[in-house]
Amino acid sequence: MSDGGVVLGHEGSAAEVAERFAALSPETTRSRTFVWQDPAPTVAAGAAMTGMEYMTAVVTGQVPPPPMAVTMRLSPIEIEEGRVVFEGEPGEEHYNPIGVVHGGYAATLLDSALGCAVHTTLPAGVGYSSLGLEAKYVRPITRDTGRVLCEATVLYRGRRQATAEATVTAADSGKLLAHGIATCMVLDGAA
Repeated sequence: MSDGGVVLGHEGSAAEVAERFAALSPETTRSRTFVWQDPAPTVAAGAAMTGMEYMTAVVTGQVPPPPMAVTMRLSPIEIEEGRVVFEGEPGEEHYNPIGVVHGGYAATLLDSALGCAVHTTLPAGVGYSSLGLEAKYVRPITRDTGRVLCEATVLYRGRRQATAEATVTAADSGKLLAHGIATCMVLDGAA
């Protein structure tokens, strides 16, 4: 590097480096085990359901949660047409290098809730895809924040596009942590 920076050799993936540190520092090491199901059968079953039917099946446990929800510890807990509430359990496994939960956690929570709010408005065989997400971070999230809630509401649902807005709040205090808006493309399956 010409700017005086240091170039180091590749030391492996983050998981590989963490494994090496686990051997050196077992007293500071944590671990989580994940269990998930192949998402393909759930997606196929969901394609035959309306968005409300599919989201109801997820909330009631009739279909398995998507693997991302397991990894990020997110779950829809309330649904109605055009509105969903997700809960999340941010932990230190979501921390970034500066000692707080990475902004991507709140963005993922927002994106999930916003998309699912749109999904509740769709008939069977019609899907959606996120076109854009704008997230605003108001307060830091840490492992001490505890359970968080994300409430998303559809603002507009047209034939080809939908927009929704959402807030992320601390469940215990009700304090606003983040908020966002998304635009989704409505997909009729003909693509």
